[in-house]
Amino acid sequence: MSKNIIIEAIKSTPVEEMSTEIVERKGLGHPDYIIDASAESVSIALSKYYMKNFNTILHHNVDKGLLVGGRASPKFGGGTIDEPIYIIVAGRAVNEIVKDNEVTMIPVGYIAVNAIKDFIRRNFRFLNPDEHIIVDYKIRPGSADLRKLFQLGVDVPLSNDTSFGVSFAPLTDTERLVYETERFLNSKEFKKRVPEVGEDIKVMGLRRGREIELTIAAAIISQLTPDMDHYISVKEEIKKSVEDLACKITELPVKVMVNTADKIDANLVYITVTGTSAESGDDGNTGRGNRVNGLITPCRPMSMEATAGKNPVSHVGKIYNVMAKIIANKIYNEVKGIREVYVKILGQIGRPITNPLHISIETLLFNEYKLTESMKSEIEGIVWEQFSKVTEVTKLILDGKIEIF
Repeated sequence: MSKNIIIEAIKSTPVEEMSTEIVERKGLGHPDYIIDASAESVSIALSKYYMKNFNTILHHNVDKGLLVGGRASPKFGGGTIDEPIYIIVAGRAVNEIVKDNEVTMIPVGYIAVNAIKDFIRRNFRFLNPDEHIIVDYKIRPGSADLRKLFQLGVDVPLSNDTSFGVSFAPLTDTERLVYETERFLNSKEFKKRVPEVGEDIKVMGLRRGREIELTIAAAIISQLTPDMDHYISVKEEIKKSVEDLACKITELPVKVMVNTADKIDANLVYITVTGTSAESGDDGNTGRGNRVNGLITPCRPMSMEATAGKNPVSHVGKIYNVMAKIIANKIYNEVKGIREVYVKILGQIGRPITNPLHISIETLLFNEYKLTESMKSEIEGIVWEQFSKVTEVTKLILDGKIEIF
């Protein structure tokens, strides 16, 4: 077995057997999701521009972003935006190419602003990027050493950071329920049936013993909601629909609570003009949202690394999180006897991304199984098979074929 991979069996209580489990997902319209998606949209747009014009993806990292909430006055049947949302993405990117003493400028700012606005247009029905949002950027050329390191990795990219990726498999019932609830409430089918529900959906799952409680925050569109009775009926529809969904995902009893901060008697309810809390003071930061598996899971190991906005070629803070997810799922699905598997991959700046500094595979086995040498060999084979095609992760990310937050 390679010296930089450790495969071991761990003895711990499976998460689904713990007395308490907490899981969170910040949905499409949550400010943290919006700023993650803004940073990632800029990275993807830059990558595609570089490929189209220079046949290669040039060095960039645009993984710092801030969303400053605006100010709004929603009311039943209408409402106004009084001050726009402010979005800024910052980082580094190649902004010029010099060849044969000729300088070709790259319109980094134009690309960034349009990428963010395009993301908003494609995903929101009532949030207008030209009227409701100020989009800004602070993207400067990268440091000389990192640019040169990036250029050296022609055949195999060289890691441009020392950082790690973490993931696990499988999801518990609680994790799947939290994930699927947000996806369901933000699906085109549900929005067609209940258009009053905005895109800002946050789902918090709590399992206590053998019962799951879901707390859902759902921004309701004010202009589609004429009065309090209508608002209450929309909440009831969300509750009923999620209860129906839960029956298909878990056999555990599920209690669903929607917009628990509402004070109906005081006329205080969660209505928004645009479908996101970002319109009225809620802010967002890159990296504070979902991890690579689309969830925030305090009962599991997690990386604090922001995957969004990092270059998809050599930044192991992005690539190794994706690789950890792929490998964990493959090990769980293909190796018999594994109940839970945890994958941690550490990269070191300057090393080829095909050769991480360290890989940790922790397996929690079913009681009747032991970690044998043949099982270790099978797991190691999966790991190195995936690393032999690690550069394919770039295309998966650019094509939107793998979720990263």
